[in-house]
Amino acid sequence: MKLFWCPQTRALRVLWMIEELGVKYDLVRTDISADEDGNRAELLTASPMGKVPAIIDGDVRMSESAAICIYLADKYAGGKLAPAIDDADRGSFLYWMFYVPGVVEPAMAEKFSGSEVNKISHGWGDFDSMISTLEQGLTNKDWVLGDSFSAADVMLGSTCYFLKKFGILPENKQLESYVDRCMARPAYQKALAIDEAG
Repeated sequence: MKLFWCPQTRALRVLWMIEELGVKYDLVRTDISADEDGNRAELLTASPMGKVPAIIDGDVRMSESAAICIYLADKYAGGKLAPAIDDADRGSFLYWMFYVPGVVEPAMAEKFSGSEVNKISHGWGDFDSMISTLEQGLTNKDWVLGDSFSAADVMLGSTCYFLKKFGILPENKQLESYVDRCMARPAYQKALAIDEAG
């Protein structure tokens, strides 16, 4: 497996996911700000927009962190990082997997850019309702699906870490303790060390 990666990007999510799985991979550093680098042509076979993360795994070529994490969990985790398709928790798992790109990221972009908030017409609501929903989803739970860590926590935990790092995670003991639990995972520590070494 090849992971196309650039430091301090969403590729950290997939790096963490692969470290959780313990599967062998080659890390392919890609300069996403350059029009061309030595890996660009191969990257484009997996990510038509030239964005990271992207993976090549045998004949599989794909991008988008949520999709990649679902693929990896289903293929390599043996039911440990994603509920089975016929499990009742699969719906909640998919909801939280896509909550990050569908709700959190647009709400963050809106907050960063100072765009006008419109909870009715914007599918993501707004930043405050996004945080409130996430907080409710973690109430009385260590992980978003309950007692078991899953790929959904990779997506949510890495994003909450990003929010905290950039000072936009509201003061909230529940979310802060969730970030701490995520950061304490050995696989995340390894992924962060790789990412920070750049």
